Formats: sequence, structure tokens, C-alpha cells
Amino acid sequence: MEKNSRRTFNTMLAKGIGATALAAHLPLSCAMGNNQKKKKLGIALVGLGSYSTYQLAPALQDTRHCYLAGIVTGTAAKEKIWANRYNIPQENIYNYENFDTIADNDAIDVVYVVLPNSMHAEFSVRAAEAGKHVICEKPMAMNVAECDAIIDACNKAGVKLGMGYRLHSEPYTQEVKRFVREKTFGDVLYVSADAAYRSTGNPNQWRLNRKLSGGGALMNMGVYAIQSAIYSTGENPVSVTAQEFSTRPAYFKDTDETITAQFEFASGAVANMMTSHNVRANRLYASCVNGWFELDPASTYIPLAGRTSRGELDFPQESQQKLQMDDFASHVLYGTPKLAPGEMGKRDMIIVEAIYKSIAEGGKKQQMNFEPKYGFGG
Repeated sequence: MEKNSRRTFNTMLAKGIGATALAAHLPLSCAMGNNQKKKKLGIALVGLGSYSTYQLAPALQDTRHCYLAGIVTGTAAKEKIWANRYNIPQENIYNYENFDTIADNDAIDVVYVVLPNSMHAEFSVRAAEAGKHVICEKPMAMNVAECDAIIDACNKAGVKLGMGYRLHSEPYTQEVKRFVREKTFGDVLYVSADAAYRSTGNPNQWRLNRKLSGGGALMNMGVYAIQSAIYSTGENPVSVTAQEFSTRPAYFKDTDETITAQFEFASGAVANMMTSHNVRANRLYASCVNGWFELDPASTYIPLAGRTSRGELDFPQESQQKLQMDDFASHVLYGTPKLAPGEMGKRDMIIVEAIYKSIAEGGKKQQMNFEPKYGFGG
């Protein structure tokens, strides 16, 4: 039944290839026509763990351009709980086996993949093949090859792909990017980026299982440190050197505990990053020719805080997930800028792989040369 549904969808897609190619270049509101214009996009959350439960689903109750339309879960008991809590109709509830039939559901426009890292590529590709726009939680995948598979599937299907990089939508991070873009404090010379927390709970959690996570702190919190080093300089790195440390090997038996890395940029700027599952750290600091700026905390949900050599930063504290999902929905509906494209997720995975390679080679410097399409998100 699942194969027939997917075959039916693919046949319909092939017959309408000309219209699809044209519509892919238009905002959804234009492609659908005035009579069928959607004011809000329906989002289905795939994976109902703590992030979906406590952050994404509540945020979707306040979004302007999208709403919680459906769920995909492998736990039958959660179906009734979520259906009652969010008034989700039975026809919008899926499991991992019948997921592909989501292609036939016009109420769902976007699939948000919120699963362990090892499942990101599979369900992002399946969502694209079902004709749904895709938001993929970080890190994008287990490796660069899987990132390519996701990007290729979305391009082939003519659907939009965005990363679950919430910080690009919140005002403190946007202000940092403005400082860099406008050279408010002159050229950036040095950046320090730390993103870490201390894990003391369940040693059997999926984040500490390499087969499910692909790595440890670097694949989790390290993505935030990599990101902040890049948008605080306005450049992609040209090289990286990295080191790994472990002080609790009995707990971190399968994944990295603490990693430090040093980036070099074409402008001459340098950055140090640290990520860990064994210490608490959440700070971004940049020293510039004519001053400095800092976020501390820099990557928590809320509240964030910031200051500069000219004074404190003070912005409204809102759900970053709400802002992020609204930004993506607005991009689909109205063609507004996509703040966190799939290419950005691939770029970060290229850097992750370079860091692991540097560590494996005893701290040897790894050279990188990014194509222009891998923008820094300014």
C-alpha cells in the first residue's frame, strides 16, 4: 500500500513536471493561485522527544505563518496524548512505517525531522520524495555524503530545505551579524566560541551512542560553536586544527567528551572554539579593531544576553523556535530570505569532519576551501 501511494504520487509529479518546475521558482502563495492561497502552512513533527514536546509543539501554538498539523511517532501511546492535547485529527497521525503515505495529505506542507542524527537523512529524503518541504534538525546528518543525499532529494522534488538553526532568527544573533556586516567595531580580529553542558544523566541515551549520534559533543553543542565563530567573523574558515580530551572515559565510552579547535580565516582573523558534554559553557566573544562584542549566554533557548564595548544589548526574549519556524514558513509562502539553507548544514558537517580528521592525525592542520554558495549566514 505504501509503495502504491508513493508510485501514484511520483506518476502525478512526472505528469505535472512542467508546472512543478515553474512553481518551484515562485512563492507558494503565488503558485497556488489566489483562490487556493494558504495563510498558514501545516507542519508535521517527526519524532516526539523532548525537543518536540517542550519546544517545537508549544512554539507552534504562537506562530503566524505555520501551525502543528500532524505528528509522526514510533510510540503508539503518544498518538492519543498528542491528538488530545493539540486537537490533531487521526488522518494526520503517522508512524515510521506508513510515513510515505503523507504524500497524499494536503493538510501537511512541511515535515520537521526531529529524530536521532542517524535517521535525519532517511526521513528528510522520504519527506522530499513525498513532496513536502523539509526542516532538518541539527546536525544535518551523520556525514557529508548524507547531506548531499538530502540536498539532492529536495532539489529533485522541487521542495524547500531548511536547517533547524534557531539562532539565526533571534535578535541577539542577528545583531551580532549586523555588527560584522556593517563593521560597527571595525574588523574582527579574534573570536572565542564555547558551547557545552555537563551530562550526568542516562549513560545509555542516544546522544552517547555513536551509531545513533555519529559523534559526541561536537555533533551536538559543537555545531553552535562552529556557527558562532563563522557569523562572528563573516567568513568561512580556511583551516582548522583540533584536539580532543576526556576526563570521564567510563561515562563517555563511545563518543567525544571535550573538543577544542582553532580556525583561521582569509582576513587574518582567528577563532578558538570549545565544546563539551562535561563542562558548562555558553559564550561568544569577539575582539575587533575598535571594540568588542559578547553574547553570554549565547545559545540557550531564553534568555540570551549581550553587551559590547559601547554598552548592553537589550532585545525582547521570544521563543527562538517560533521565530525560526515562522521564518521558514514565510520563505515558502512569500519568498522571504531563507536564513538557514541546507548548504549551511552541509558546510558545518564538512567542518565537523575536518575537526575529527585533525584529531585522528594528531592535531594536523586541515585546509578547507568552500564554494561561494556556502555562505556564512549574514
